[in-house]
Amino acid sequence: MALINLSLIDGRPGELHSLFSWLQRTDELRGRVRTLPRQPGPHEMGGAVEMVSVALGSGGAGAVLVGALTTWLQTRRARISVEFVVDEAGETLRRVEVEASNAASVKELYDALASDRAAP
Repeated sequence: MALINLSLIDGRPGELHSLFSWLQRTDELRGRVRTLPRQPGPHEMGGAVEMVSVALGSGGAGAVLVGALTTWLQTRRARISVEFVVDEAGETLRRVEVEASNAASVKELYDALASDRAAP
């Protein structure tokens, strides 16, 4: 099982809630999406900002998430941080900042990670 954590870098305050609602309305992701308090960074006080977390198992949920996230980004001006995490160890595999102008990079990153995880 892998977790994809999404947090807002900049944009309107309601953008993260908009993303959460968008993903929850996607049938294949229903029940896999939740909000979490974001862990504060080394120079931040508290974790008031939330993040959206999506649990992915085997199957096509990853491709569905990529499509939904890309579509959502193309209708916004927000920048988000996409973090790919392996659930068992909690280790961050990769983190990337994505904005509307480079929304296609979400798919490229997911494809690269999928091929890395599939390799023996």
